[in-house]
Amino acid sequence: MTYADVAVALPSSRFMSLKEADAENSRESTLGIVRYTTECVAPELVGGTVESSVHMAVSEDSEFAEVWSAGAVAERDERDGIAWAHDGEYLFCAGLIPPGPSYAEGTRAAYVNALDLMETLGFTNCFRMWNFVNRINEDNADGLEVYRDFCRGRAEAFERFRFREAQLPAATGIGALGGGIAFYFLASRSAVLTSVENSKQIPPYHYPPRYGPRPPKFSRATCLSRVGADSAAEQIYVSGTASIRGHETLFPDDIERQCALALDNIAHVIGEENLSAYGVREGRALTDLRNVKVYVRNPEDIPVVRDMCARAFSPEADVAFLNVDICRSDLLVEIESVVD
Repeated sequence: MTYADVAVALPSSRFMSLKEADAENSRESTLGIVRYTTECVAPELVGGTVESSVHMAVSEDSEFAEVWSAGAVAERDERDGIAWAHDGEYLFCAGLIPPGPSYAEGTRAAYVNALDLMETLGFTNCFRMWNFVNRINEDNADGLEVYRDFCRGRAEAFERFRFREAQLPAATGIGALGGGIAFYFLASRSAVLTSVENSKQIPPYHYPPRYGPRPPKFSRATCLSRVGADSAAEQIYVSGTASIRGHETLFPDDIERQCALALDNIAHVIGEENLSAYGVREGRALTDLRNVKVYVRNPEDIPVVRDMCARAFSPEADVAFLNVDICRSDLLVEIESVVD
């Protein structure tokens, strides 16, 4: 593969069993492996690959791995609690904020470490973040909901690095079953990033104070683009999306209507009408979603959500269902994806 090919290539992710993921550990193109398991293990370099285990599975039967790949990995290391690897164009990094009575300070410190690493290595275009927050809807030691506590620390870190609203990455902040707050990020050295909002929703960074002392800092989606001499490539990373219009949760006790609205929000975000306002060259549909994670609060709702997703997505899409809490106590389902 020539450098020109690498310059246009985009990262890819696949869902597979934990056993299958073991075989990916030694591949030169593997940037990182995230294991969705029954325990939380801090990120580390395993055989030269960044591996992280997040406590998101209720049993061994529901465990799986997400494997991120790009070009041949050029460098990998650990620094200040952040394990990382890059191929010259894309950086994968992961960290863990240990359990504690509150999280703003720990989140700010961990994010600062990760963002400083990106800046030092030259990967300043961060386009996707995932955060797995244990006890997400419970109160911290000061009586502030843990998710809102986390949002405060994240906002303070972003301000330190002067993140503008127009450059906020897509993100997921979702419940976990244990282990503090595990996170992993993707960043690019030179790709063109376009942060995309939903015209039917208020941007989360403009939410009113009722949602916490600092609003959530992320975009509804990020479009990642690369152009080479003879070709171009584009991906859309859709943030965790739920049953919200404006800034309000709709249908708090109705799983079917919440799931339908979450799907409608995604369809609108990636549709031609919404994307054209950001200069993205073509719209997408729900059938273009590739790797999809569906987070469902109540286990008894999973069959209904599974059926609705089967009707909405392509049969070729990889879809994983996880039984965890959502960032608002009145939300029952949240959906995220990558769209080629």
